[in-house]
Amino acid sequence: MATDPKLQTIKGEYKQNPMIPWPFQILRVKRETEDTFTLELQPTGDLQEFQFQPGQFNMLYVYGVGEIPISISGDPLNPRILVHTTRAVGIVTKAMDKLPRGEIIGVRGPFGKPWPIEKAIGQDVVFVAGGIGLAPLRPALYDVLAQREKFGKVVLLYGTRTPADVLFRQDLEHWRSRFDLEVYITVDRAMSGWKGNVGVVTTLIPRAPFDPRHTVAYVCGPEVMMRFTATELIKRGVEAHNIYVSLERNMKCAIGLCGHCQFGPFFVCKDGPVFSYSTVKDLLVKWEL
Repeated sequence: MATDPKLQTIKGEYKQNPMIPWPFQILRVKRETEDTFTLELQPTGDLQEFQFQPGQFNMLYVYGVGEIPISISGDPLNPRILVHTTRAVGIVTKAMDKLPRGEIIGVRGPFGKPWPIEKAIGQDVVFVAGGIGLAPLRPALYDVLAQREKFGKVVLLYGTRTPADVLFRQDLEHWRSRFDLEVYITVDRAMSGWKGNVGVVTTLIPRAPFDPRHTVAYVCGPEVMMRFTATELIKRGVEAHNIYVSLERNMKCAIGLCGHCQFGPFFVCKDGPVFSYSTVKDLLVKWEL
């Protein structure tokens, strides 16, 4: 079989031209909430698996419509299925939401720096997610649980607007059933029948069971949520350099050429999207950025 011209062979491995999307077939479109859905994709042609690290993102291309960056939300130990979770809020994502099973979608990636899981070995690990921010954190949680013996306490703090906005309900139920993982969920506004916590996610931090002197925290959500979360974690005693945040800015090329995602001295696509909070904390309060 002839090798696809989009690929180069380097040390026996196929390396894709980063500007050319690879065709993936849609295996499943799963409705998570009213405006949020998950795509499960399968590689085609010469590409049999898609290796990535937790925290990385792809550029997804709907043919004839456009391309957008979306974090990978699946299990890094299952490279045969590529998973992305996103909200249907723009032209591309709304078109993506309507694609049927079996349709072909373009994928470029993976791009960006991952969550530094290795820095948490021997430490307590705290995941703090706001809304759809749970999607970029999910691969990191999968990774930590796959090597659970290497870490201290593992805690997930998750906040959404309402109970109807909770993502990955089956995963959350499974995680809550584990004896080696603490899961706390809160909502901004309760609905009839909700018996859980009410309030923003930062209200969970003071009572979460972790040792702040020996904790690494991974935080993802709206930027204002990440700022307040980092502040509360620091108040609790977590060092700023042990807090990591994921920024998803206006990325277009994903390889640092176009400049759309410039964030002060950084390009989010190349220098991020995962940053140490100590590195970007001053930039996050500059409104012009």
